[in-house]
Amino acid sequence: MKVVHLHFGTEGGAERFFVNLANSLCERGIEQKFVIRPGRIWRDEISDCGEIIENHFRSVSLSQYWLKWKVNKMAHQFKPDAILAWMPRASRLMPDYKDAIKITRLGDYPANLKHFTNIDVLLGITPEISRHCKNLVWNKRIETIPLFAKELTPVPVSRASLDTPEDVFVISCAGRFDTRKGMDTLIRAVSKLDNAYLWLLGDGSERENFVNIAREVGMSDRLRMPGWQKEPFHTLASSDIFCFPSRHEPFGNSGFEAWRLGLPLVSARSQGPSWYVRDGENGLMVDIDDVDGFAAAFERLRNDPKLCETLVAGGHKALDTVFSKKAVTDQFIDLFSGKTVQNLY
Repeated sequence: MKVVHLHFGTEGGAERFFVNLANSLCERGIEQKFVIRPGRIWRDEISDCGEIIENHFRSVSLSQYWLKWKVNKMAHQFKPDAILAWMPRASRLMPDYKDAIKITRLGDYPANLKHFTNIDVLLGITPEISRHCKNLVWNKRIETIPLFAKELTPVPVSRASLDTPEDVFVISCAGRFDTRKGMDTLIRAVSKLDNAYLWLLGDGSERENFVNIAREVGMSDRLRMPGWQKEPFHTLASSDIFCFPSRHEPFGNSGFEAWRLGLPLVSARSQGPSWYVRDGENGLMVDIDDVDGFAAAFERLRNDPKLCETLVAGGHKALDTVFSKKAVTDQFIDLFSGKTVQNLY
């Protein structure tokens, strides 16, 4: 089997899954080629999986025409069974190659379907995204396949490396620093707890605002923002709880990483986590922007080790069945082969 990936994302959770899937497909003996942006921090992690073409694919650049020609030529020479565009932007590059199934994977809710005229299948990462596309009057095939977390053995970093005492309670969160992620709510919630620190892994336009909020609520000395981590897994492993405070979260794959690490998960009731987090079974759910609700959930977990064990066990069960590397990769291979995808959750 041969697969071409078109991907113009930057750094974040969606890119981590792209790398995970590429490597999993490579382990299954599937030949792959990639078209990505230059300078990605994860480039070397897919370099052994197949040829890489690098281009920004800017709509105002003449190079877009050269890239379209090059991708079309590559498709006719490589003869892939499937061409997978990651998100709408990449769908504009989809070549008109008749012998491959042409797929767009959607990690968010598209505003319209205008970029998908040359696509055979839309692939949502949750049933809600798939339903949204149907409501936009998508009349072709649509499927749902979630993601899986990278299978790593955690090597926890020292808390001292993040200037954090060993005996404090640490809440962690990872993602892009923008208003959708709700990290401002998280800062305010953690400020209400005694002897608790907050680690925010990532970066973005809201960094300065987070610094100001931390100063406003009196927890500047308990907030750590170490930036993007090439592999955040090992840093998260040194915390006590992982939190998803997002106002809008189409999926939230870092929650799977928390499960794999054996961390209790606390999440806002945003779209993606509301699908896969079962309140009291594999995580705790809190209303969006409920500062007191998040603080209460953290305090509850700090004082109830048995509840933590229950949530961790529930997370592991979900990972080992529905969201395992094997189960999800099998679904992608079925899709690339033209088979019906069996939804397991």
